[in-house]
Amino acid sequence: MNQDFLQELLNAVSVSGYEELVQDIVEKEMQGQADQMIRDEMENLICVLNPESNKKIMLSAHADEIGLMISNITEEGTLQVIDRGGIVPGTYPGQQVKIKNKRGMVYGVVEAYRELFDKEKLGTKDFVIDIGAKDREDALNYVELGDPIVLDTHIRAMANNKFSARALDDRLGVFIIMEALKRARELGCESGVWAASTVGEETTKTGAYWTSQRIKPDLAVVVDVTYTSDCLGMNPAEMGTVKLGNGPVLCNSPIVVKGLNARMEECAKKAGIPVQREAASRLSYTDGDKIHFSNEGVPMVLVSIPLRYMHMPCETADIKDVENCIELIAQFLSQY
Repeated sequence: MNQDFLQELLNAVSVSGYEELVQDIVEKEMQGQADQMIRDEMENLICVLNPESNKKIMLSAHADEIGLMISNITEEGTLQVIDRGGIVPGTYPGQQVKIKNKRGMVYGVVEAYRELFDKEKLGTKDFVIDIGAKDREDALNYVELGDPIVLDTHIRAMANNKFSARALDDRLGVFIIMEALKRARELGCESGVWAASTVGEETTKTGAYWTSQRIKPDLAVVVDVTYTSDCLGMNPAEMGTVKLGNGPVLCNSPIVVKGLNARMEECAKKAGIPVQREAASRLSYTDGDKIHFSNEGVPMVLVSIPLRYMHMPCETADIKDVENCIELIAQFLSQY
């Protein structure tokens, strides 16, 4: 498992619609690891193992993260924004942010005052970002309309193999599918593996639809994060008991093929990998939903990474779960 690759991914800014930086990192890492790489107009990136195989297995994880985008620059030189994805508004006021422009990074803060936190429906229309500009003309020397913004967070190791960072959803998934492709190659996988780092999951899910339509896979393995029940605010009655460190999560959902779940479980048992189950009443609310309904229908299995504090700046995971997801998927690919 390439820890440097993971760190690079987690440090990148890839607000939905601005995934190029993550795709650049993946493309560089997979040189010599993939037999073929395809990058399309929307910046979806597909890394292929055994492209000549008649059997096509699509791996899918999304490169984008939630964040903000500059919608207006005021005469005073402050920035107004809209959201890109399901942000939690209360996590932004009073925080430092970084803005990705064409030249690099600009830093700022989301203005805050005590009464702001009393608002009943706090939203992006209430956000004002200060980058230190004198006025609008000065601000335009640093940023422009459409630039993406994320919270200026850091990556921190925690006790007992846990770690915390912004946008583990779904940078971890991208890391896992690319490492699984490498591992499947080591195991002598003969199936065609099409590992897709997709765009736009947090907003439109067009990336997953485009890639599946073009790959036309026989089946898809979708990798995303899922809520754990071992933290505040989560009720195991809704989705089941899911804990950090207890292994990859398979989903009991009407959109997931039961036979593929069983096959994953069998691979896990052979490899000595613990697995967990979660419950879903309808759709998976991942890229799997678009993939499943693409082409003439694509059989889909969802492998999820347990995650605490989803869509917060302090998302928390367990490195053992990441390692086990990689090995489980690689074993599945090599035995299919």
